[in-house]
Amino acid sequence: MIDAVVALAPTPGLTAGACAALNLSRASVYRQRGHLARPQAVPRPRSKPHRALCAAERQTVLDLLHEPRFADQAPAEIYACLLDEGIYHCSIRTMYRILAESQEVLERRKQLRHPVYKKPELLAQAPNEVWSWDITKLMGPAKWSYFYLYVIIDIFSRRVVGWCVADRESATLFAALFEDATAKHPAPKGQLTLHADRGGPMRAKATALLLADLGVTKSHSRPHTSNDNPFSESHFKTMKYQPQFPQRFGCIQDAKTFCRGFFNWYNQDHHHAGIGLMTPDQVHYGQADQVHAARQITLDGAFSRNPERFVRKEPKPPAKPIATWINPPSRQPTILSLCTAVGGITLRDFELGN
Repeated sequence: MIDAVVALAPTPGLTAGACAALNLSRASVYRQRGHLARPQAVPRPRSKPHRALCAAERQTVLDLLHEPRFADQAPAEIYACLLDEGIYHCSIRTMYRILAESQEVLERRKQLRHPVYKKPELLAQAPNEVWSWDITKLMGPAKWSYFYLYVIIDIFSRRVVGWCVADRESATLFAALFEDATAKHPAPKGQLTLHADRGGPMRAKATALLLADLGVTKSHSRPHTSNDNPFSESHFKTMKYQPQFPQRFGCIQDAKTFCRGFFNWYNQDHHHAGIGLMTPDQVHYGQADQVHAARQITLDGAFSRNPERFVRKEPKPPAKPIATWINPPSRQPTILSLCTAVGGITLRDFELGN
């Protein structure tokens, strides 16, 4: 972003306006412009040290390193063997330099090459367009004992559309949970996308076949990238940071009782900061416009009674949710967008430097 500001013409007021609009430091912009305006330094070749080996000596060392008896030895081992034989040609570091010049310093072990996984980019502009699900552990009564909580959440409304507590991770258990959730919250075939990480039940063949039968598009996070499933991870943190969340559950029934009360509170009473301080139920069931309008009426009344208390502008309620992304596509600012952000500056003004 700062590179686009640096490329602007140094017109008085243009740089300051762009930096203020984009919350950038003017000093950094001026510093980079100074570096670009400064003439480039001409690199001078490094002179060869007079103590360096000559070409013939370097070839002798390389031929020695290529001998069959040293083919599988490290330079340090070769150096020690030659010293024991009363031979010295160069240091260990020089051996490495000579090998590097011949491109012979390579990794001997077989290295795993990780494929490049595509970043999932999902957009939800209404409920029942993108669901996210995951499994988290709940500590049981004894050490190393756990219960497994399955949660499906709508990323647009943040409503938990399905959950269950079980004593194991299983694709079969999730299939029953997902079918129940889709029956309670039906969506047209081909509309819903289900996002999950790469756990066993998420990638199981039974899960893939179920989603194909229901016309649901499946999506997976990249390996070892928890940020690709942020809504489920954030929801689990909200639950486990509740003051009443116990350190351990005495039995699976205790876990179910707690989760039932928590999810009722979360869906019906919790004012979520990510959806304009509305409850998930209000957004999921289409009440966002009514709630937003009622809040605006309340704030308008407060402003009319005491306008001096609102110094900068008239009060407005938190914005309604419009779109929710998982990994929104990155947008590089252009010169035209920066000029527009400053306000009142056209591309022709930029080209003419006015």
